[in-house]
Amino acid sequence: MSNLPRPTPMTAHPSPALQGHARPPGDKSISHRALIFGALAVGRTTIDGLLEGEDVLNTARSLRLLGADIQKSGPPGEWVIEGVGVGGFREPDQVLDHGNSGTGVRLMMGAVATTPIAATFTGDASLNRRPMGRVLEPLSLFGTSTLGRAGQLLPLTLQGVQARRPAEFTMTVPSAQVKSAFLLAALNAPGRSRLIEREATRDHTEKMLKAFGADVSVALDSDGRSVIDLVGQPELRPRHVVVPADPSSAAFIVVAALLTPGSKVTISNVLMSPTRSGLYATLQEMGARLTIRDLREEGGEPIGTIDAEYSDLTAIRVPADRAPSMIDEYPILSIAAANAIGRMRMEGLAELRVKESDRLAAVEAGLTAIGVRCAADKDTLEVNGCGPGAVPGGGLVRTQMDHRIAMAFLIAGLSARAAVPVDDTSMIATSFPEFVPLMRRLGARIEAAPA
Repeated sequence: MSNLPRPTPMTAHPSPALQGHARPPGDKSISHRALIFGALAVGRTTIDGLLEGEDVLNTARSLRLLGADIQKSGPPGEWVIEGVGVGGFREPDQVLDHGNSGTGVRLMMGAVATTPIAATFTGDASLNRRPMGRVLEPLSLFGTSTLGRAGQLLPLTLQGVQARRPAEFTMTVPSAQVKSAFLLAALNAPGRSRLIEREATRDHTEKMLKAFGADVSVALDSDGRSVIDLVGQPELRPRHVVVPADPSSAAFIVVAALLTPGSKVTISNVLMSPTRSGLYATLQEMGARLTIRDLREEGGEPIGTIDAEYSDLTAIRVPADRAPSMIDEYPILSIAAANAIGRMRMEGLAELRVKESDRLAAVEAGLTAIGVRCAADKDTLEVNGCGPGAVPGGGLVRTQMDHRIAMAFLIAGLSARAAVPVDDTSMIATSFPEFVPLMRRLGARIEAAPA
């Protein structure tokens, strides 16, 4: 089981204007998938821009234990994979430890589910509290069996089967992780498998399946649902993958610029997929001086450049149907809401209860600690905005081992009236290892605090 790193407390102080150009790390979702599909292809796949955070590196380590040859090949972000082909994984002789990564472990369970091997998965204390049942249910349709704590908690052992079969599954909760795990399992099942999705979620897996040569189709049925058909047991072709910058990481830089007086920051090569860009539409509706330009396509994914300037924001209602396109961005949106004028209501947030922490509870507690009035129920958050630069600050924020909570409240401290201390930032390395140095280069006053 993962050992917990020593806590790294930090404090964010009211800062001068942020200025300059930033290139966030590679997109985490695409990085996980690039490694997995490269391992499932026959031949050599090359990757540029891979996120070298702990979450993604844990996926690489698991794939090596399953037989893929994965090597860093040069400058940061450049990697080479010699794949083993669909169905070619060997039984690992060690536990597959995914640290803090729910995406990594769920996608990897899908990738091995229809291979006739046994594999045991675990993670850190946070990940081992997160329910896996929503992924295990569709995997069982292929004949896969599992043994875990309470039937669905890590550590758990997944046993693939010899007599694989195609499957059909209708998703009841929008989750790109569940969808991707099902599709990865379907790759090594004979015949045609089908997944029906009632609400659109990020579609990187479908795009990457096509890019690597899988027989996959996506269509809308008469009820407006997305129907994904996948023919199993293809020979995937290796390819070169360019990973764009992560929009979820870029979000922290954007909101920091919007809230810190006098700021103007440019963020380049950001993934602008419609399934991931709900935050930017929301900020523009709030009155943000935010421009997206130089839109283009690379590797089937839209990317662009974001210019963000200090703005006076106004609270709005964010409807539930927008949540799937920005589910990871609600912690930092709550910081924007705290600095807005008026009462902000965000709906459809039940998924935040089962992230790296109960993010809804962590956001509510953090906002309360820094003097912002708010209220959360099972799937809604309301924030009483203090107005521009009027968040009191000063209270200790407990991050609950969650990287997005840590980064969001460090950003809060840059424009608050008093500094904001955060109890631990060690887990930021899972998704954005360069977060603190990058923010300091832009002018942010973020300092280490006594443990």
